[in-house]
Amino acid sequence: MLMVISPAKTLDYETPVTTSKFSIPDYLDKSAELVDEVKKKSSIDLMSMMQVSQKLADINVKRFNQWHLPFNVENSKQAVLAFKGD
Repeated sequence: MLMVISPAKTLDYETPVTTSKFSIPDYLDKSAELVDEVKKKSSIDLMSMMQVSQKLADINVKRFNQWHLPFNVENSKQAVLAFKGD
């Protein structure tokens, strides 16, 4: 089954997961390259690039700086379980 998740303004990384099942995203090597480039950007840069508020840019700077491989249960969460929205 494939699911499409709409973008959410907030993510829930606090609620404990309800399953231990997970998959590894495709193209992680390409994602790592992109994240390494974005990590060099400031909040102001991200605010302009992503056309978001300063608050969202700050949150994303923090998220990009915390992103690292390999993913495991301590440093990541299934996307559908982190989603918080309609």
